[in-house]
Amino acid sequence: MAKSINKKNDKKNGAASMDISMPTVSDTPQAMDTREVTAKDSVHSVLNRKIKKGVPMKRSKNVRKMKAIKKAISKMRSQEKITKSGKNVSRTKSAKLLYE
Repeated sequence: MAKSINKKNDKKNGAASMDISMPTVSDTPQAMDTREVTAKDSVHSVLNRKIKKGVPMKRSKNVRKMKAIKKAISKMRSQEKITKSGKNVSRTKSAKLLYE
């Protein structure tokens, strides 16, 4: 009876062969990242850097600073939109004058 118990345990706890033919992740060569990063508007990137890498300060002061920066950015964008729309209006007026 002891032999049959030992045989059952050998089947359950038998050593499984391990597949070692696949190389590990560190052994395989990695592809080089060749993506080109396009330069964005320098003003916005500078402001974003200032927001992210600020000196630790009190929360209320930090919140006021963040709001001021966001407000400045929105003003700049609105001014850009106004100038673009002004250019479009003047362009259409000049085109109308040419065809009249």
